[in-house]
Amino acid sequence: PFDFAKNSLLYVPRHLGPPSSSAEYVEAALEEMENLIALSGGRAFALFTSHRMLQSAATRWRGNIPYPLFVQGEQPGQRLIEAFVASGNGVLLGASSFWEGVDVPGDALSLVILDKLPFATPDSPPQRAREERLIAGGGNAFMELSVPQATLRLKQGFGRLLRTQTDRGVVAILDERLWTKRYGTRLLAALPPSPRTDEIELVREFFSPGTLDSRQ
Repeated sequence: PFDFAKNSLLYVPRHLGPPSSSAEYVEAALEEMENLIALSGGRAFALFTSHRMLQSAATRWRGNIPYPLFVQGEQPGQRLIEAFVASGNGVLLGASSFWEGVDVPGDALSLVILDKLPFATPDSPPQRAREERLIAGGGNAFMELSVPQATLRLKQGFGRLLRTQTDRGVVAILDERLWTKRYGTRLLAALPPSPRTDEIELVREFFSPGTLDSRQ
């Protein structure tokens, strides 16, 4: 029921390079998120694949961004979401369960940021056991297990953006592998048909008042 071509934009930057745990990459990724949040005027939901990255963002942004900050784990989930909506221009940080089931229709949410592709943790015992079974049977654990799991998770995260037919906004996925890896094509094909760009200027244009008026 959603007009993705008119009401949404997918932004996947290339300049950050592949995700890593280095201090330099974390700094660059958080700065990119800050720039995006400034363009949307808050009203943002940042989804993280690890609690470590979530806490890095919370520590950096608390008191340092001009928007109310709401962090998963600091209040019961539903109360946190209600406070985020009531703020009107808040920034909500979530991980794990917040990738699905969070429903924020309306103007309170206009930007969803995914810190990277949501591949399952390789050292998880259940994940490792599934991979070993596939390999033992001659399968490709990455393409047959990890990529389908990431595809579903990515669609769930993307789905946080448009909740009604009048909602509009940007999904930003900070992972250049969507452009550079063969499996990236497969992941992109599973997402809704939003216009796609690697240029932050198009995000700026999307959020500009003139563009908003012309799209209503």
